[in-house]
Amino acid sequence: MNKKDQLKMNVEKLKKELKELGIPESLYSILEGGTPSEKLCLVHEDEWRIYYSERGGRTGERAYPTEEEACEVFLRMLKRSAEK
Repeated sequence: MNKKDQLKMNVEKLKKELKELGIPESLYSILEGGTPSEKLCLVHEDEWRIYYSERGGRTGERAYPTEEEACEVFLRMLKRSAEK
């Protein structure tokens, strides 16, 4: 693995970073799918997708072409919500 690959964000690095930041797992769902109650979700279906799950539905859903991009956006979103 080269240095550039080591710097790329992926799901495992994302989980580690969220834990280190102390962001509660009750705020998010990673690769679990479905519509868990009141959580920001990251899934890999046909593409990487981020959405907010509430009342059995997906809101604000956006698709990303790469795992790296989706993980970086997901992390930024959770950091912002944790600051509130």
